[in-house]
Amino acid sequence: MYQAIVFLPLLGCLIAGLFGRFVGARGAEIVTSALLLVSAALSWFAFVDVGFLGHEARVKLFTWIASGGLKVDWALRIDGLTAVMLVVVTTVSALVHVYSIGYMREDPHRPRFFSYLSLFTFAMLMLVSSDNLVQLFFGWEGVGLMSYLLIGFWYQKPEANAAAIKAFVVNRVGDFGFALGIFAVFALVGSVGFETIFAEAKSLTGKTIHILGGDFDALTVICLLLFLGAMGKSAQFLLHTWLPDAMEGPTPVSALIHAATMVTAGVFMVARLSPLFELAPTALAFVTFIGATTAFFAATVGLVQNDIKRIVAYSTCSQLGYMFVAMGVGAYSVGMFHLFTHAFFKALLFLGAGSVITALHHEQDIRRMGGLRPVLPITYAMMVIGTLSLTGFPLTAGFFSKDAIIEAAYAGHNAFAAYAFWLTLIAAGLTAFYSWRLVFVAFHGRSRADHHVLEHAHESPPVMTVPLGVLALGAIVAGFAAKGIFAGEGMEQFFRESIFSKDGHRIIEEMHHGPFWVTWAPTLMMVVGFAVAYWFYIHDPAIPRELARRNDILYRFLLNKWYFDEIYDFLLVRPVKWLGYTLWKRGDGWLIDGFGPDGVAARVLDVTKNVIRLQTGYLYHYAFVMLVGVAALVSWFLVRGGG
Repeated sequence: MYQAIVFLPLLGCLIAGLFGRFVGARGAEIVTSALLLVSAALSWFAFVDVGFLGHEARVKLFTWIASGGLKVDWALRIDGLTAVMLVVVTTVSALVHVYSIGYMREDPHRPRFFSYLSLFTFAMLMLVSSDNLVQLFFGWEGVGLMSYLLIGFWYQKPEANAAAIKAFVVNRVGDFGFALGIFAVFALVGSVGFETIFAEAKSLTGKTIHILGGDFDALTVICLLLFLGAMGKSAQFLLHTWLPDAMEGPTPVSALIHAATMVTAGVFMVARLSPLFELAPTALAFVTFIGATTAFFAATVGLVQNDIKRIVAYSTCSQLGYMFVAMGVGAYSVGMFHLFTHAFFKALLFLGAGSVITALHHEQDIRRMGGLRPVLPITYAMMVIGTLSLTGFPLTAGFFSKDAIIEAAYAGHNAFAAYAFWLTLIAAGLTAFYSWRLVFVAFHGRSRADHHVLEHAHESPPVMTVPLGVLALGAIVAGFAAKGIFAGEGMEQFFRESIFSKDGHRIIEEMHHGPFWVTWAPTLMMVVGFAVAYWFYIHDPAIPRELARRNDILYRFLLNKWYFDEIYDFLLVRPVKWLGYTLWKRGDGWLIDGFGPDGVAARVLDVTKNVIRLQTGYLYHYAFVMLVGVAALVSWFLVRGGG
């Protein structure tokens, strides 16, 4: 069963990719979607079988690497943590596949697109089911490669190519640190298998590692290097710049990459390696700091964005920050809880945005929308449900998971726990504001769309709205249904030893006994954010324009995303381009070519061309040359002898 869950998407990829011309676009759509639906159904069965019945397993497929002291098996590690990720990845991916049948119906390269989607899903499944760090790194790099191909799927667009390259390069920065972390683990433990690493984790306490001319705590260095990979993959502060540009890819790609799969890989990795992170409190404090900073930063930028997909993308960035806050304070299951619920409502918002874009002939600027509620009633209802869940409206999925993270931050004990509590609380209010701003500007008020576009706008077909309905159901009930598993009495039974806490999950107990005001503060912030958005964009739409005019510096600061792209361009991109240009023109062109092909080699060629003129093919010419040579030789001997 587990082999089928993982390898059915790969089978769909091969059929669509290699035989797309034979099965046709419709065949590729049906085969890949059907195989993903089967994989999703089996994943839900495994979720019950592993989580509730306790049938954990390790399925060895074959020996992958055997070299000296390094032995790596290709094996599937099936436990509670894996079961959660299998459900999330396959469910969202299956719905995205079905949705894409309608969204991509006019694209001539659909077999290639569906092949990429399935291969992306396979790489993510390999990542979450890995039994060792090398196999995890294989899946890690696999989703990175597929994100490059999917973001740049419309390769005729220069913006799409640039965004794909940017995502690939930024992730290489984080992945370099991740690879160094894996090397360090192997150097100290002598193995990359999780069982061995976790068994030896306590023995690493107190050990040091020599790096950058000094001796540092080994576990802290390892965890920081591993987390650097998570920062890139999950678009955390400083390595986040690729995420908004990735919106250049097709909308289903945005939902698949940025809702439930690739960007959550970093969160999963920290949870999987909790036995290491729990013994490195300094690293956990850093995780908390980065997560809280990301949650706040992305929320501030989302306030003023106008591209419907970028608004949702910055929301994703912010919510990932929440998940890392939970990981940083030791509430790993709570972070996974938000990962689980976030998959439903964020995929719903992305696909809902895609429905709007399709109806308006690929218009993405919310300033050119408005009044869409009667035109797209189903999409409007789905977007409202997703927004309610994202902002934490009572009894929705986000209410249970996001509020639990804020409570866990309040109960946390590391150096940045209080910092994380206040920033995530403020971010909750900002999230409510920009989320309802999107709904009010796009769906309410007068229409600002071109009247020709509006005349042809219509609701999406069932193949797109049915997946929205399934995701909306998850956005409503997933939190209430799963709270006992992730943050209640059933947590230890479900996850067992797949998540480790040296304090016996004490943080989970403490978060349930926080002050009354802490429990309801996120809801209050949600109400305030909604009220301000309603006042600005429904009651008096002139207010935001006036505020932007009066606070032009702050507005441009947020609109330009804190100028990170400009700073990186000045500090990194331009110097690297200058160095490359200089090495090309001066090093390769002037020095190497000047003294090589255009210098010595060119002179040799010139001499050779002149010499070969003597090769005429006439016998009397050769006899004459020989006679001249003999005369010269005799003359030389006579002169030398005479001397």
